[in-house]
Amino acid sequence: MGRLFSVLSLMLLLFQINTVAQTPSLSESSTISLLTCGSGEELYSSFGHTAFRVQDPALGIDVVYNYGTFDFNKPNFYLNFAKGKLIYSLSRTSFERFLYEYELEKRWVREQIFDLNLAERNRILAFLENNYKPENRDYAYDPLLNNCSSITGDILIDQFNGSIEFKESHLKKQYSFRQLVRQYLSYNSWSAFGIDLAFGSVVDRVATVREHMFMPYYAMYQLRNTTKRGKPLVKRERVILDYAELEDNSFFPLSPLFWFSLLFVFICVITYLDRSHKARSRWLDFSIFLVTGLVGTILLILWLATDHTSTPYNYNVLWAMPFNLVFAFILLAEPRFSTWMSKYLLLLLGLMALVILLWIVGVQSFSPVLIPLFLALGVRYLYLLKISKLP
Repeated sequence: MGRLFSVLSLMLLLFQINTVAQTPSLSESSTISLLTCGSGEELYSSFGHTAFRVQDPALGIDVVYNYGTFDFNKPNFYLNFAKGKLIYSLSRTSFERFLYEYELEKRWVREQIFDLNLAERNRILAFLENNYKPENRDYAYDPLLNNCSSITGDILIDQFNGSIEFKESHLKKQYSFRQLVRQYLSYNSWSAFGIDLAFGSVVDRVATVREHMFMPYYAMYQLRNTTKRGKPLVKRERVILDYAELEDNSFFPLSPLFWFSLLFVFICVITYLDRSHKARSRWLDFSIFLVTGLVGTILLILWLATDHTSTPYNYNVLWAMPFNLVFAFILLAEPRFSTWMSKYLLLLLGLMALVILLWIVGVQSFSPVLIPLFLALGVRYLYLLKISKLP
């Protein structure tokens, strides 16, 4: 019996040691803070980054909890991304290793240290450690509503039971989700154009004060204006890496505005030549309707057949009509226009006018680089409508 008791005591001691090792009890010298990192050159890093830091010199702890981890090598990663079912994970790494990446990329890092008592610090650490368990670390990522930055507000609310107050005096204006995204991308870049094209009108609503926190910079600004039980949440702020913001070094001849302007000139020239020779360049019309039809089909799939929260009600499908995909082959095969084809061209012109109206009244904001493309399509549609009425 004595031997059995000794074995059980040893097992209990080992269990206690393992538990302490997994979630240690922090000392009075510990701190919990939020790290905000500057923008990077890649699209996924253009908006900055946010992570939690737990530091305890007495215990030799200095780790970073990062909710922005994803793995390209996971099965069906790109398919899940297209379907809006992207899974991100909470990772844990040493502060030194975390900082190394930003040192290499010369991106600034700032730290906001929370004013928390020891019990609150241990509560946050226990929460993060529980989230880090293999069965808990994965979560359904949403770029606007549930990302590495917006989750900061969720954790603070969850852990402090309504004693957290997000004030709004730091915001001169509340922006829509689309306006917030545009602040960190050059409007005349392919990435900005692609995002604007994919986003539906749902992102043109004004974000709440807390929703602004999906942007890491705004999460940092918000914490400067957040209180816990009436006292500032952030005790102090410091710069860890002091680098300047990355500048936009885009080359205009590679930009969408340049190419769409060139396309406008090209279509105008071909249309003028067609008019002079009383002809129709079928290859041009086929290309226009094929490409706009393909774009519209993709946008319609993003709207109706995926879980993306930012792509529904996308009125870009009014100018990039999915039916153009079929019309392209009809135009290629038919030497003459029928009555219904003329009416379809009138419909396309009317829908483009509707897009402009929706833009003006604020139902949906469209990419400014679309203007020369709209002009190019308008010129060609009007010419096709004119020759459709000829005998």
